[in-house]
Order: sequence, then structure tokens, then C-alpha cells
Amino acid sequence: MINKAPVAKQQPTKTAQGGDGNSAPHFDPNLASSETQADNNPSYAIKGESRPELQAEELHPKADLTTKLVMSAAVIFPIIGCFAAGALMWAYGWMGWTYLAMVVFGWCLTSLGITVGFHRLMSHKSFETYGWVRVFWMIVGAFSVEGSPLVWCAVHRRHHGHSDQEGDPHSPHLHGTTTWGMIKGLCYAQVGWLFSGYWTKPNLEKYVPDLLKDKVLVMADKFYYVFVLLSLILPAVLGFGIEYATGGSPWFGALLGFVWGGLVRIFVSHHITWSINSICHVFGRRHFHSNDHSTNNVLCGVLAMGEGWHNNHHAFPSSAKHGLLWYQFDMSWVVIRSMKALGLAWNVHLPSERALDSKRIKEK
Repeated sequence: MINKAPVAKQQPTKTAQGGDGNSAPHFDPNLASSETQADNNPSYAIKGESRPELQAEELHPKADLTTKLVMSAAVIFPIIGCFAAGALMWAYGWMGWTYLAMVVFGWCLTSLGITVGFHRLMSHKSFETYGWVRVFWMIVGAFSVEGSPLVWCAVHRRHHGHSDQEGDPHSPHLHGTTTWGMIKGLCYAQVGWLFSGYWTKPNLEKYVPDLLKDKVLVMADKFYYVFVLLSLILPAVLGFGIEYATGGSPWFGALLGFVWGGLVRIFVSHHITWSINSICHVFGRRHFHSNDHSTNNVLCGVLAMGEGWHNNHHAFPSSAKHGLLWYQFDMSWVVIRSMKALGLAWNVHLPSERALDSKRIKEK
């Protein structure tokens, strides 16, 4: 169903720190990190103001040519890979369960790197963990080829700061209310926004000042291209090794690994993640009040490792669990809860029953 529920408008307010808006505010994910604070905070947290006014260049930043070329490659090459996979199957038949497993396992692992690592751990600090665990999630998240951890988190925090308002990097609601306007908005939120300047000028000092203090994340940002190359090379090497060990054609195995474990897997991961930006702000149900049009979508909830319970997330952004209703399966929460049981995660944030009740949309 298309989301038509009313959206509560948040009036600009001063934080407890008494910001008057004269200085450039920056995102602070810790403002709503505790259960008590999360009860009354909106679905974003900006030091200084709730929704600080943005300069014209921040509202509609322009991408440079290099960024457009890089994004074109990131979008087009996985599509070409899908066509190549189909052509190979047409010419040589079923590629085998090994390469299908590469797609599924690689998609699940790198997606969890985004959802558990980039999103819930780094962007929202919804739990704490050991440094080596943090590095693990950073690495597998970077293999998803969705941007460096610093840039990804900066863009995401900006989204929360201006969700479905001017300044939101990927809202589908800023292109008019007509049917054509909504179609344009959905296309923009899925892919089009990648060619804007939000990646060129992520404003790291404003949105991720805390993460800039992490030398590992800064290093990963500087050498992000290495993760992109490894994300494609490792499946090819694995395919080579498997065929060599089983008496097959090693170089053909490398090609299959590159196409299926690399390009096809990236295509699947990309478009499932991007559908949260588009589909989960238009289609689905709203169970909690938030300051935007975010929805809970069952299909995205399952495929995106729990991220599709997007209305829940925008209502309670610091919650480590997005599937807040009993039937909402959240694979990322299963992982985080398992980490906690193993002693690998602590200070795991969840909204209180009082918080849930205060924002719950009452059925008429």
C-alpha cells in the first residue's frame, strides 16, 4: 500500500546545549543514544538546532565529472554483469550451485556489513563492541561497494537530519505530488541521487566528526578503492581455485566468480539497499509517528536484513533492533543479539515500552 499517513512536523527547537543556530551545527548520534533520551528525541539529532538551515550549495550540491563517471561505473557495470551472467548461462548452461552460493553468501555477508556495521554500529552507535569486531564489519561493509564507511555514514546521518525535506540526499518526495512526480522521485531515490553532489561534498566534519577520530576508518576512506578491487578479485580467485581443485577450467571459474560472486552480487546488494531510500518512503505501513514518510515494508524488511522496517527505525533511530513488532523479522538484530550473547556486543540500545507507546500510531 502507498503511504498516505499524516506526518508530524517537527518545529525547530534548541537542544539542552542551548544552540542558537549562529554556529554551524553538526550531527551528534549520541543525543538520542540512551533509552531515556530516545523517548522524546526526533528521528534525527543535530547539535545546535533540530533542522539547521542549509546553504544553497548544501541543498543542491553539484557533482564533479569524476564523481559522475565513478557512479556511472558503479551503477552500469553490475547491470552489465547480470547480462553477462545470463549470456554465459545461455551458452554454457547452469553455472553450478557453487557460484549461486557465492552470490547468496556474498550478498548476505556484505549486506550485514552495511546494516550491522555501517548503519547500526557506526552511524547510530546503537551498540558497542571490540575494535577488531568493528574492523571486521567495516571490511565486509566496504566490500558491498556502497561507498567508504565515512562517506556512507555522513550521507546517512544527513538523511536523518532532513528526512523527506529539502536537504535529504535521497527523498522520493521532492519531485512533486503528481503520479509522474512520484515516479521521478522513486527513480531519483533509487539511483539518480548518486549523481548529485552528496557524495562529492559529504561534509564529513559536520556529520561524522566522531568517526574522523578513528584512524582505521580514515585509512579505509583513503584507500577505499582497494576494497572495491578486492570485492571483485576475491570471488574470481575463489572460482579459479575451486575449478582447479575439481579438475575444471580454472580461468573459466575465475570468470564465473568475477561475474556471479562479484558483479551480480553487487547488483543485488545495491538495489536492495537503495530500495530502502525509495520504496520504504512510499510503499508500506506506518506503525509509529516520525517526522517523515518512512514506512515498514515486508519485502524490504526480509531482503534488506531488517532495514525495511524503516518507519520503526526513523521513530527510534538509536535502536539496535528495527523489527519492533513480533512478526517483523530482523536478521541484523539476530546477529547483534547473538554477538551480545557471545560477549561481543554491549550497551545495546532498545526503546522502552513507554517510548514505543508514546509514538505508536493508534488504529482507528
